Amino acid sequence: MERVRVGVLGLGTMGRHYVKIYSEHPLSEVVAVSAPRQEQVDKICKSYSVAGYTEYTRMLERKDLDAVVVATPDDCHFEPARDALESGRHVLVEKPFTTLTSEADELIRVAGRVGKKIQVAFNHRWLPSYHQAKVAIAAGEIGVPLAGYARKNDTIYVSTEHINWAGKTTSAWFLSSHDIDLVRWWLASEPVEARAWGRMEVLAARGILTYDVIQAQVKFASGAFVTFESAWVYPNTFPSTVDSFIEVIGSKGHLHFDRKCESIEISTERKFSYPKVFLNNEIFGRMRGAFPSCLEDFLYAILNDTVPRVSGFDGRQVTAVLEAIHQSLGTGESVRIDMPPADLA
Repeated sequence: MERVRVGVLGLGTMGRHYVKIYSEHPLSEVVAVSAPRQEQVDKICKSYSVAGYTEYTRMLERKDLDAVVVATPDDCHFEPARDALESGRHVLVEKPFTTLTSEADELIRVAGRVGKKIQVAFNHRWLPSYHQAKVAIAAGEIGVPLAGYARKNDTIYVSTEHINWAGKTTSAWFLSSHDIDLVRWWLASEPVEARAWGRMEVLAARGILTYDVIQAQVKFASGAFVTFESAWVYPNTFPSTVDSFIEVIGSKGHLHFDRKCESIEISTERKFSYPKVFLNNEIFGRMRGAFPSCLEDFLYAILNDTVPRVSGFDGRQVTAVLEAIHQSLGTGESVRIDMPPADLA
């Protein structure tokens, strides 16, 4: 059986998940990893018996590498993704694809020139309920989508302890990117305008200069408008790390998704919680769920020479929305979202 030889760039929480999932999958083999910190590299190399590098460019010099996962912080995706493509490797990029639309455009053009694939890891598309939403909307079951609301809010643990680079990104890049991808996919319509508001108080007082909460309203070419809310200052007493809710209102019905509770509640003497099990959960010794399925489909796209389920263009459109949102936060005005260049669509 042919196997895809994978290198993982970035060994934070998500990077470690990539290594574990691809190491266990019968269609892939992790041959190398890279991260700036030697202790991170050493730990993974010892656990998985793979080669390790503190400079990813050295990893790209290997001959036994078919694909590269870019799992670096939000603002550090472009250069390693470009270099991996230029070295002749397929690339799977963590969300958001890039933090500049111009960079996304360049990556798509490079991939086309070298004949390699890009997939963006918007893994929520693989959640059964969200996929069913796509089917239902496409079938006209709720009529014409008119408006929507998407909330993805984290506890302050995420922005102050879980990651150490919150000051280099925002809650919208980190959280709303998933929701923007889902809504654009469901509506089958391109974004045309954005207006955003934000507050910067709680985290700034702790020396983390980023927004506590952002609300943005995005209008789509179909006429639908959707509010995207992201925050990461919920108190840590909240019983779930993330509070996630999406609503779509149609001319003949509506859709609601409440993912705060994923079918299980646990009460102990220490706390009450809603364990997150749908995206990624270890069952019988292997990782299962929407996230592993997303990673698996990238392998199938390579082995079967098919278009990835979430393409570089999909990632580019999410970046275009988020770039407009942050421009609006800076100017206080609505920002037009231009249609993509003809050679990218």
